[in-house]
Amino acid sequence: MKKYIRIVAGQYRRTPIEVPNIEGLRPTPDRVRETLFNWLNHFWQGEFGDKQVLDLFAGSGALGFEAASRGVGHVQMVESDPKAMAALRILRDRLKADAVRIQGGLAQSALTRMENGRYDLIFLDPPFGKGWFPDILEQVLPLLKPNALVYAESEDPVPAPDNYAALRQARAGAVHYQLFQRTESLK
Repeated sequence: MKKYIRIVAGQYRRTPIEVPNIEGLRPTPDRVRETLFNWLNHFWQGEFGDKQVLDLFAGSGALGFEAASRGVGHVQMVESDPKAMAALRILRDRLKADAVRIQGGLAQSALTRMENGRYDLIFLDPPFGKGWFPDILEQVLPLLKPNALVYAESEDPVPAPDNYAALRQARAGAVHYQLFQRTESLK
């Protein structure tokens, strides 16, 4: 049986996103995305068009397509599973979502090829139980513009490491989600 979630708001509102049957894939729930984008709307004063976003563990694409739907200027998705990548490309093409770019490969490898100081927001929703936090926050730090934001979704609360301020946090069932801001200036 196929599972679907929907884009919450924006130009692609109500568009179904098929969730590939992949072990460990858990798309960000609608109400969590709605809360996250309310936070972003507040911090960005509703200005999404000039933002550059990285969805490092794209999975179903729920976060990245939600960002594109709300008018983000550029969304870079990274996904390692070929089945998930194919589904992302099909949805991007169906939506004619020109702001979305999809890159295959492991997150760690992708990080080494990305331009420093480029992103206004990075989504970090890695597989649970793999111990990605807090190390991944340090690894993405150089990719962020000054005062950029990082969204972290995990099975446990993530303490704000050095060079980050915790802006918001919440919990929905077994999912803890937080919004951090880069506080270290670029060198």
